Amino acid sequence: MPKLSTQERNAMSERQFAFPVQRKEPLENASHVRNAIARFGQVTGVSDDERDEAWQRIEAAASLYGVVLHEIGWRELVNPRTKIGSR
Repeated sequence: MPKLSTQERNAMSERQFAFPVQRKEPLENASHVRNAIARFGQVTGVSDDERDEAWQRIEAAASLYGVVLHEIGWRELVNPRTKIGSR
């Protein structure tokens, strides 16, 4: 996955991030979509509603870039024993 420079990241629209307010998990190509899925549970300081919206953006980006999702929803990615936002 190519690393985005600060300039590239700053130039991206909020709509290109799974978590637009925090500008976390860019979704501009298949590699970044897979990375957003892998790191989904590591994002802290967001509500379940924000996670629902982020998952919808990830699903749309996955469809656009041909990434196959094996998860039904984001809750499959989060360890139930770990309180979200506690890290």
